Amino acid sequence: MTDEDISWLDLVTVASLIRKRELTSVQVTEAQLRRISRLDPSLHAYARTTPELALAQAHAADARQAQGETLGPLHGVPIAVKDLCWTAGINTAAGMPIYQDFIPSTDATVVRLLREAGAVLLGKLQMTESAFSGHHPDIVVPVNPWDSLGWTGVSSSGSGVATAAGLCFGSLGTDTGGSIRFPSAACGVTGLKPTWGRVSRHGVFELAASLDHIGPMCRTAADCGVMLGVLAGADPFDSTALQSPVPDYLAGNMGSLAGVRIGLDATYVATDVEPEVTAAVNQARAVFESLGAQIVSVNMPDADDLVESWVPHCAIEAAVAHTATFPARRAEYGPMLAGLLDLGLRLTATDYQRILLKRATHTGQLNALMLQVDLLLMPAMPFASPATERIANLRLEPGYRKRLSRFTAPTDMSGHPTLTFPAGSSTKGRPAAAQLVAAHLNEGLLVRAGRAFQGATDWHLRRPPSLDIFNSPERKLGSD
Repeated sequence: MTDEDISWLDLVTVASLIRKRELTSVQVTEAQLRRISRLDPSLHAYARTTPELALAQAHAADARQAQGETLGPLHGVPIAVKDLCWTAGINTAAGMPIYQDFIPSTDATVVRLLREAGAVLLGKLQMTESAFSGHHPDIVVPVNPWDSLGWTGVSSSGSGVATAAGLCFGSLGTDTGGSIRFPSAACGVTGLKPTWGRVSRHGVFELAASLDHIGPMCRTAADCGVMLGVLAGADPFDSTALQSPVPDYLAGNMGSLAGVRIGLDATYVATDVEPEVTAAVNQARAVFESLGAQIVSVNMPDADDLVESWVPHCAIEAAVAHTATFPARRAEYGPMLAGLLDLGLRLTATDYQRILLKRATHTGQLNALMLQVDLLLMPAMPFASPATERIANLRLEPGYRKRLSRFTAPTDMSGHPTLTFPAGSSTKGRPAAAQLVAAHLNEGLLVRAGRAFQGATDWHLRRPPSLDIFNSPERKLGSD
């Protein structure tokens, strides 16, 4: 196999080939490192690579394999993690120059679990400053492989780019207001935001403790299921990690969704949403129906006030997370994050309590709705992979945050799990995505539905155009 052939394999397939000794971990890792060396100078997905560590882990994986020993489902598979996950002996900066020299002495729980499952660490992926909505001015922003002018989403931008460009077989992202779902949608990959607490947050830089979710970003729903099976579970270092047993997320009938009730609010998915995105959601609906699912008309609870409350909620919790360095070192912060923390310090306990009451009300309403259906189908964001310039202009418009986050912030507030997956294309050839929402701890049904959809469609198999043409004067996409 060529490097190109290897790099576009899905995680489940490459793990199987390594397990059957049809490929070695060293072969796969070397192919990935060569691809990263060739493409990442243009894409900037990685904050730092760890080639020496990756090769040492790959050799160790092959030696164990030769002795008939397999560590776990990721044995020998190269992955990468967002740069807010602590990695022992490796710089972890969380997109913040203020932490560029921070070297943790221990791994985050999620990193430890990946290593124990046999994964090979290719490096740390670039991100926005402290996982909020903007990259620090000193950081080179990752480039969308579908279009050099396209938005990469926030804050797991490097995770979306690396996964979409074949620079890793799976990655870790985090989602506080949409940061697994936005880059997954914008870059055309599959992202699973688990139930809040399903995955330990120990050793992961906080943005907002009660909103932060950690989950996999991969090229298929099955890959996400394999990674989540490794990551999920109780953790003595994180008392908020749920004690519930971790199921086999790939169990169940992949091809049929008979008996599954999928709720759809036709008005909700079309109001203030680009037609290309609504079309992708409706096309997904038709596929799910063909697979045996029952589509149920529902009315989504009104979450406008809740979405407006997301920024002050996040601001208050972020201000707590940054107490050690803000405002004492304010000059070293970028303007977006500094503005958020300033807001958090101005708000009162009364403000916070009002937000918590809204949050509890909405969570109860969504829980009640999930008694009527098994899944909800909706967009992940109202745009089909927009141009970066368009997002910058939208930031200046009243109601920007509410429009962008209306399909993401509510389920971060409620803690419900979601699956984002490519389901269509814009007229400019960029990905368009759909999103499924499930009841708490029902990630297995999300994976099952995603696998069924991807078994019947090929949106997840589509690849970005050659990066070589990004430097061509003819490449002028992105002017929405």
